[in-house]
Amino acid sequence: MVLLDRLGLGSDLLLFAAASAALLPLAWIIGEATEQLAHYTGPGIGGLLNASFGNAPELIIALVAVSDGLTEVVRASLTGSIIGNLLLVLGFTLLVARPGALDRTSAFVSLGTIAAAVLLLLTPALAASGGSPDRQSMAVLSIPFAVALLAARLVVNRWSVRRNRRIQAAADPVEVDGWSLRTALAVLAIATVVTAFVTETLVGSLDAFARAAHLSEFFVAAVIVAIVGNATEHGSAILLAARGQLQLAAEISLASSAQIAGFLIPAVALVSWAIDPISLSFRWVELMGIALATLAVALVVTPRRTSRAGGAFLLGLYAVVAVTFYLVGDR
Repeated sequence: MVLLDRLGLGSDLLLFAAASAALLPLAWIIGEATEQLAHYTGPGIGGLLNASFGNAPELIIALVAVSDGLTEVVRASLTGSIIGNLLLVLGFTLLVARPGALDRTSAFVSLGTIAAAVLLLLTPALAASGGSPDRQSMAVLSIPFAVALLAARLVVNRWSVRRNRRIQAAADPVEVDGWSLRTALAVLAIATVVTAFVTETLVGSLDAFARAAHLSEFFVAAVIVAIVGNATEHGSAILLAARGQLQLAAEISLASSAQIAGFLIPAVALVSWAIDPISLSFRWVELMGIALATLAVALVVTPRRTSRAGGAFLLGLYAVVAVTFYLVGDR
């Protein structure tokens, strides 16, 4: 499928369908590798590693879109990825998993990272309201906010790793009957690289799909590209939830959202200066969507035990946000 894309063979719609189908077994492989890895690291670090590897497709999507001058696509896909992980992935996770307890400390740290990102991004959004969001001055204004977000996320990641190491060290040792740590890391890395190539092919064929479906560029980026870019994380989290690994599955969803908000967004803004500088001037509807999703998840994870009703609530809210994005269209 990737070879067909490189050789220019096959229609865009055929490549879109083939790439979508290819992501399903990759989701299973990444989920399996993450589950095996969590035996050694614990759910917290396992989820963080899955989120870090799993964000590779979003980074590729963003950089390809930057090089093509599709700045609105970049911002919308990042926004959609955060909202999709919080509402769609976590919603399905809670819906298919048996109700249980989550690591609420880790959950609220992730949600706090996202909330802080929204507050920091209010300034560039407000400054861009009086003109083009892609003017040079806006890209320059975005630099200190990107640096602040990146620094804060690195501190949080360091704290999270140390905390989860202490938790894992204090836990009763479990005899691991499965993959070795090196094998789990290698499989996760290889599957992520393959996923990145498949995702690039799929994104390249999305434009034809959008034209055929008569959808706005913003909706395609915020909903379809975001779902596609996170397909392996979506699939692996839901598979793990169905296997009874609720805490690990939820950690993937929350850690991925926090990684995008605190690491991927500022990283794209800074790396884009080597290609074509992009500003962090998100639309108000995007920031409101992230804030609403963060608040909803906080309400759902506050009780000591999860519920399938909470998962259904998150899925319903995602449908409302997706319809809103469809109605507002392009900027």
